[in-house]
Amino acid sequence: MGKRYLIVIDMQNDFVDGALGTPEAQAIAPAVVEAARSFDGEVVFTLDTHGDDYLSTQEGSNLPVAHCIRGTDGWQLIDGLDAIRRDRESPVFEKPAFGSPALAHWLAQENAADPIESIELVGVCTDICVVSNALIIKATLPEVPVSVDASLCAGVTSEAHQAALKTMASCQVAILNRAS
Repeated sequence: MGKRYLIVIDMQNDFVDGALGTPEAQAIAPAVVEAARSFDGEVVFTLDTHGDDYLSTQEGSNLPVAHCIRGTDGWQLIDGLDAIRRDRESPVFEKPAFGSPALAHWLAQENAADPIESIELVGVCTDICVVSNALIIKATLPEVPVSVDASLCAGVTSEAHQAALKTMASCQVAILNRAS
């Protein structure tokens, strides 16, 4: 049996209760913390990361809400997850865009050294960063089982969340729902 990975996508203050926070993200936060705490395997985190020039970037012109500016409170992982990151000495991947090729490359190196049993993703936003990372990882490691726990993800809207889940399922990413 190879290693198991839990990838926690962008569970940062700005996406939970900050500049782009939502009630849905707030609702899943305690369960995401518990999933990371109890996960039997390696927990990895991504951080949406922007600079002070965010509003002058392409993303900033399309989404003119400054968020996850490096070094701010909004950029930080939510409290419970930051403690888990420190305790587990978890890898963290800062990403300036929706998906992280660096994360997928790192996972490919890990798989070459010791075949990966499974990769599961949770976090926000289902329809932007979760789907982007799931598809990059699946494209990079097509023979590794990749899943997303729908009950531990939140989208910009419920409709966008559902659409992203359908997209991932059509690309052979397993959709789990542990809450049901």
